[in-house]
Amino acid sequence: MFEPFDVRDLGCIPYQEAWDIQRRVHADVAGGSTATLLLCEHPPTITFGKKGGRENLLRDEAELKRCGFTLHDIERGGDVTYHGHGQLVGYPLFRVGWNVQTYLRGLEDALIHVLASYGVEAVGSPGYAGVWVGDEKVAAIGVAIKRRVSFHGFAFNVQPDLSHFDTIIPCGIRDKGVTSLSKLLGRNVTLNEVKPKVVAGMRQIFICSEA
Repeated sequence: MFEPFDVRDLGCIPYQEAWDIQRRVHADVAGGSTATLLLCEHPPTITFGKKGGRENLLRDEAELKRCGFTLHDIERGGDVTYHGHGQLVGYPLFRVGWNVQTYLRGLEDALIHVLASYGVEAVGSPGYAGVWVGDEKVAAIGVAIKRRVSFHGFAFNVQPDLSHFDTIIPCGIRDKGVTSLSKLLGRNVTLNEVKPKVVAGMRQIFICSEA
């Protein structure tokens, strides 16, 4: 169903620049190039999916922009989401065909494997897309499929400033919280520590499981 993929680490990059790269790579993959996983980190950013979500902003847009946030309306499913420093963002540009639910569960499973390697028990939730530890979300997932190739993806809270999530009602879910790997472990975890684990988890789910 899925195939081997390349990995490109974009480092810390403004959301708009990563979005432009993502669209170019998406077009290449749809045209037959090798599937690619883009990894990156963004400065403080708020994105709105197809459901919109501006009613779930808790601070005025102008105030957020003065504080250095950028805001973007994008093609993925879902509501409002925050991205920022200390969060590992992954954009898989994979040929998923019509296997969208399998793909979504695969993203969750890959991150659940990463958390398990740290001794953290996490679960996916078909009702609330993402990865959860109890009632707190540790990774958000929002995707789009165009020309049968995925884009957008996941945002894994490794060591973000969790107070930045107070600017929104994440994904419009009022009765749930947000956490990070660093908070769960009680120590500072870096993105460089987590990246190879995420890549290995993605390869295990999307390649090895099909062997």
